Amino acid sequence: MKTPQTSKRTKFIFVTGGVLSSLGKGLAAATIGALLECRGLTVTFQKLDPYINVDPGTMNPFQHGEVYVTDDGAETDLDMGHYERFTNAVMSQKNNYTTGRIYYSVITKERRGEYLGGTVQVIPHITDEIKAAILQLDGCADFAIIEIGGTVGDIEGLPFIEAIRQLRTDLGREYSLFIHLTLVPYIKTAGEVKTKPTQHSVRELRADGIQPDILICRTEVPLEDSLKAKIALFCNVQKDAVITGIDVETIYEMPLHFYREGLDAKILELLNVWTGQPNIKPWEDLVHTIKHPKNEVTIAITGKYVELTESYKSLHEALIHGGLANGTKVRLRYISAEDLEEKDPAELLDGCTGILVPGGFGKRGAEGKIRAISHARSNKIPFFGICFGMQLAVVEFSRHIAGLANANSTELDSASPDPVIYLIKEWFDYRTNQMQVRDETSDMGGTLRLGAYPCVLKEDTHAARAYGQAEISERHRHRFEFNNLYREQLEACGLVVSGVSPDNNLVEIVEIEDHPWFLGCQFHPEFKSKPMHPHPLFRDFISAALTKKNNG
Repeated sequence: MKTPQTSKRTKFIFVTGGVLSSLGKGLAAATIGALLECRGLTVTFQKLDPYINVDPGTMNPFQHGEVYVTDDGAETDLDMGHYERFTNAVMSQKNNYTTGRIYYSVITKERRGEYLGGTVQVIPHITDEIKAAILQLDGCADFAIIEIGGTVGDIEGLPFIEAIRQLRTDLGREYSLFIHLTLVPYIKTAGEVKTKPTQHSVRELRADGIQPDILICRTEVPLEDSLKAKIALFCNVQKDAVITGIDVETIYEMPLHFYREGLDAKILELLNVWTGQPNIKPWEDLVHTIKHPKNEVTIAITGKYVELTESYKSLHEALIHGGLANGTKVRLRYISAEDLEEKDPAELLDGCTGILVPGGFGKRGAEGKIRAISHARSNKIPFFGICFGMQLAVVEFSRHIAGLANANSTELDSASPDPVIYLIKEWFDYRTNQMQVRDETSDMGGTLRLGAYPCVLKEDTHAARAYGQAEISERHRHRFEFNNLYREQLEACGLVVSGVSPDNNLVEIVEIEDHPWFLGCQFHPEFKSKPMHPHPLFRDFISAALTKKNNG
């Protein structure tokens, strides 16, 4: 591939959405980034969320879905996961801003007197703060893809729309591009595709001062040329700038579809960038692997948010990636942890050759998760516990193997006589090289152990064999830790501490002797898994589940 001809300045692509939410702006933005990378260009991203929370860290997963964590400890929107999975971009604090975070910064400046006694207003102070957040990405990559959360017309999103409107004037047309994602519904009873919602959505956007350059039309059926021409005419865009965003079998097929639609070529044309032909073969190979699996396994995920699988988005994808590494289709069976408290685990988990207990907070469903863990341990079923799942695995082992019948986490029972999991009040933060202090009265937001921490692995363990190296770095999001007062006692009973912090103070990974594959980790490995680079723990977990299926 020839070296792309690009400017030293970053070109900004702004992605908005209309008609309704959940159309897939995040996936569209991630796909655009993937296609640009296929042409040898570098990309970064930013998600601007209109809600007033400073970050999603304290939000209920039923409302917001998964909280995605970056290396530097930012609690962010789940779209950050799409960006990192589809591209080589690494997200951080500067890649996700909320209305709350913007206003918090402006109010702090006002309290310090930085506005010299002037009246603080949405325009220019809030919009200038938004623009400054966006422009800090200038120079970081060839392209910055900025996704505006919510739907055009939402009152809370207006300052963000106004800010990017202003940026078109500030940056110029060769350095800014507007892409609008909208809905073209197919009315089955009439057998017709309707363009009116798209027309109204674009009209709403134009009323806010923005004329989209490209339209991505989410639809169930292919858009004929005549329909694209109609949309182009009424929405004032070029016909080849109307892109069909049709439903696909797997999200990893999106780069191939948008490439065939000419989306990346149109972006480069409008922004006056030249590159050679893209190398999309890796995506073609990936989709072929997904559609032609050699094997199949069923994995049980026992959680308390199973009614909304978006709560486990990265986990879901990481399991799929683990299957790809083994040429295996992974079927996921979400099982309510509360159902496991009332029903026989053997019945609910029948047919599953792997059991995963994910992260979570609070007492609800905890005993059901413990019953699932006990079933996996006693029946030699491959088990993977993540964060809270690891902590409950320690509780289960303590109760049923180490003889500590009332063992628990102080998160669940503050009066437990054997708190094998507890709130650690001081620990060394390897990211800041400082001691961190907290207690039960600390604010909930931002007080967890967050972000990437190093971990040293014990030789000849599942963890060491999976990673193939002595030291790793993984992302955390939790408040409670393994209680070292019980470490020697539990190890004597067969618990293997296979990963610890460099100072040996924090237990990061535990395993169980005499079990095909039983591993729990304090961190969230799903945040670092990609379709073309599956995480080693998920790869080996699925491999163990496949072995269990084949051997019975």
